[in-house]
Amino acid sequence: MKVTGLETIVIDNVAPYRGGRKWLFIKLHTDEGIVGLGERVTGGVTNLAPQIALLNELFEQFVKDQNPFNVELIWHRMFATPHDYRHPGMDRTPAMSAIEIALWDIIGKATNQPIYNLLGGQYHTQLRAYAYMPSEGIWEHPEKAGDIARQLVEEGWSACKTDPFHPTFPYPRDWPLKDIKHAASIFRHVREAVGDELEIGIGTHSQFSTAGAIRVAKIFEEYEPIWFEEPVPPEMVEEMARVAAQTSIPIAAGERLATKYEFANALEKQAIGIVQVDVGQCGGILEAKKIAAIADAHHALIAPHMYVGPIAAAAAVQLDTCSANFMLQEFNDGPLHREIFEEPIVVKNGYITPPTGPGLGLVLDEAVMKRHLSA
Repeated sequence: MKVTGLETIVIDNVAPYRGGRKWLFIKLHTDEGIVGLGERVTGGVTNLAPQIALLNELFEQFVKDQNPFNVELIWHRMFATPHDYRHPGMDRTPAMSAIEIALWDIIGKATNQPIYNLLGGQYHTQLRAYAYMPSEGIWEHPEKAGDIARQLVEEGWSACKTDPFHPTFPYPRDWPLKDIKHAASIFRHVREAVGDELEIGIGTHSQFSTAGAIRVAKIFEEYEPIWFEEPVPPEMVEEMARVAAQTSIPIAAGERLATKYEFANALEKQAIGIVQVDVGQCGGILEAKKIAAIADAHHALIAPHMYVGPIAAAAAVQLDTCSANFMLQEFNDGPLHREIFEEPIVVKNGYITPPTGPGLGLVLDEAVMKRHLSA
């Protein structure tokens, strides 16, 4: 079998635009008629022409006429052949991820197996998921968090995350004690409303200095958050390690780290205890599986990031299913996530049931996709 063609598809997402206003899908075609699906995570970017050009360049140089089963060889050629670009990054590595995911979808379809069966087999029959507590109005009325927490528990959720600190830019910056304690009151209302029935994570976007993050952690500790997410910018994991050493709250990070090299560094320096690998950005499914294995060797758990489109989300579910150290899966979907597949991934009573079909286990509804094609 050979890969013969690359098709890029830009989708206009619908409100509330979970995973970005636009999604960039790819289809890899083969000479045997099998088509693999992939997704380049857009991260909110709407001008996707540069990424489409990069995908086409990677395909022509390293993927065209190759055996799709040779994932490792193709990946290393994409990563290492251009000498000056042999480095993890949020531009090139996610494009590689899209291609790699599509290769695995082809392999699964060719062997009539879900991808997780090809990467160690099914370890989990159910995947615990966490919800995103909406932040609108909570800062002004912290007691609202208690009402939402009750609703989430009634719906079957056992974990959630919220972003109590806004705006997310500029950073890092100083947060006054008054504001930190006000944000902590959101967590107090959750605990008062539902006790320990709902885990809640501190979702931040690197807004703090190292000293500021340590101060925040100390104030939040009494509410026992499940994690403190990316408290400082990820490019200096040594500073994240300083935060981790000063708090009992587990540090979670990884959505802006790429390849096993960056994750190995963060784990070795004890900067993170919960690995939020993004399968659509880190280098793909096999790279994410390697990252999960490195985390496992450090007795760390994975809780993959999923503010993405539906194909990258499906890839995360494949990783979760075959990873012994899976902890939680973010589930941040919107209406189009549920409409664009014939049988979409859904959460029921706080859990995802992994698909059993070949490859990613999902079939695009072509009619729905065509209605949302970007002009």
